[in-house]
Amino acid sequence: MTARSELTQALLSALRELDGLRPAAPRDLGALAVGVDDDLVEIRLVALALPLPPLLRKAEASLRSIVDASPFRGARLRLLVTDLDAAALKERDLGHMIGP
Repeated sequence: MTARSELTQALLSALRELDGLRPAAPRDLGALAVGVDDDLVEIRLVALALPLPPLLRKAEASLRSIVDASPFRGARLRLLVTDLDAAALKERDLGHMIGP
């Protein structure tokens, strides 16, 4: 296993422990949601809950420690919410169109 794939697996394991977010890919393809380069670790997410700011702060704290314990220490960590799951919306909000 390479350092990149080890970091990817560690980050995905940490995400499984966090409520309200999941990788932006089907669970068995979760590694596709994580990109690891020497200077940037990007994780694409689907939000399962709102509000986003506290979820992302919690995720950043958890994931940052994993990145810093890897050979990619010091790389920027980018959490990119690519989609909002219907589960994040209250029932009264479902079925409403966005826009005018």
